[in-house]
Amino acid sequence: MTRTYEKVRYLPESKGEPLTPLSAASGVENVLRILEGRWKLVILFHLFGGKVLRFSDLERAIPAISQKMLIQQLRQMEADGIVRRIVHHQVPPKVEYCLTDWGQALCPALDALLKWAARKEPAEGSLGP
Repeated sequence: MTRTYEKVRYLPESKGEPLTPLSAASGVENVLRILEGRWKLVILFHLFGGKVLRFSDLERAIPAISQKMLIQQLRQMEADGIVRRIVHHQVPPKVEYCLTDWGQALCPALDALLKWAARKEPAEGSLGP
């Protein structure tokens, strides 16, 4: 399995104010609101590494998603500042998507979540690895 950190360099950490339990809970709620949706993380992984993909490339890369849902998820991610939409005024129209710097900064955090999930020991009697 390829790790996201192998594709993308880590960005410097920001120096914010210390978190309290209340501010941390509020921050987690905001992050989950931004990333909620079945397809947003899948779209993010396809765009990591500075990739610029056309809408049709994303459709082919994620065959289980409907066109309507892909449009909806991309619009939400664009509104939240994670994805940048690039429109080329030509015939036929060409629209490309890439991550903003802020969206690209999600890579180390998502990689850490993958590592954390991989450490889970299977439950007794489970059939999975």
